[in-house]
Amino acid sequence: MSEIEKTIELVDADPQLVYGTNNTYLKTLKSYYPKLKITARGNKIKVNGNTDQIRDFEEKINLILRFVMNHNHITENQLERIILDNSEEFSKSIDQNNDTLVHGVNGGLIKARTFNQKRMVEAIDKNDMLFAIGPAGTGKTYTGVALAVRALKNKEVKRIILTRPAVEAGENLGFLPGDLKDKLDPYLRPLYDALRDMITHDKLNYFIETGVIEIAPLAFMRGRTLDKSFVILDEAQNTTHSQMKMFLTRMGRSAKFIITGDITQIDLPHKQQSGLKESLRILKNVKGISRVNLDEKDIIRHKLVGKIVEAYDKNKNTDEQGAS
Repeated sequence: MSEIEKTIELVDADPQLVYGTNNTYLKTLKSYYPKLKITARGNKIKVNGNTDQIRDFEEKINLILRFVMNHNHITENQLERIILDNSEEFSKSIDQNNDTLVHGVNGGLIKARTFNQKRMVEAIDKNDMLFAIGPAGTGKTYTGVALAVRALKNKEVKRIILTRPAVEAGENLGFLPGDLKDKLDPYLRPLYDALRDMITHDKLNYFIETGVIEIAPLAFMRGRTLDKSFVILDEAQNTTHSQMKMFLTRMGRSAKFIITGDITQIDLPHKQQSGLKESLRILKNVKGISRVNLDEKDIIRHKLVGKIVEAYDKNKNTDEQGAS
């Protein structure tokens, strides 16, 4: 039987995850295909050998790539299971994530943990725009980012755009040290942190460098049409009327928008109306837009955070009753 040469490209997968530390997994692969000459360089694997063996090798590599893309992680035992198990059931199981949104870095499972987080998942599956409203720690932003990463991995969108208004706690950007990026990074840090849990360091840097993932202040959205994108506006309670209207009208075809915010933590100048509060009123009867309210039962930080939120809510109600 004649020999051929085939080049297999590792599309959308981190070669280091596939090859293993010090090429451990690559050596394991070679041990199962001793009659093939296998050479790996970067994201390309060159294989020399007979047609049938190369076809089998390529099928296994594709299964390994699917596993890595779905789980962001693979062990040597899992690698060997893929090579040795030829059952159709096992092949299908690679893509079955149950209620897992994405597999985080090092194989951690990222799921919607609470009732209202699960409502967020259901809502964005049914509609293209979702308002997720709730206090700090309820996982609204984190769940939103996980949904965006899931959509990107499933090739439902071509890019992720994460944005926030650069207005918080009365700070003025002009007084902060550094260039524009240095001034803005602290405001965008929570979005970076969520992504780092879900995408490996090198892959995340690549996505950011190539524009597949964009993290930018809200002002940078003006004049754009955000098409084939999963877009999250975080801290939306700090938008003005004009900012919110501008953002909502950026929506292009095949786009998903999630707007998150906490209407009890508005940092706008005194007497300036929150664009989020106004939009919730104006858009409440518009079909295709969902709203999910998260509360202290959804808080997944330290148990004291829930008690703190509850205590502040009670104090606010007491103050309002005393003022009336």
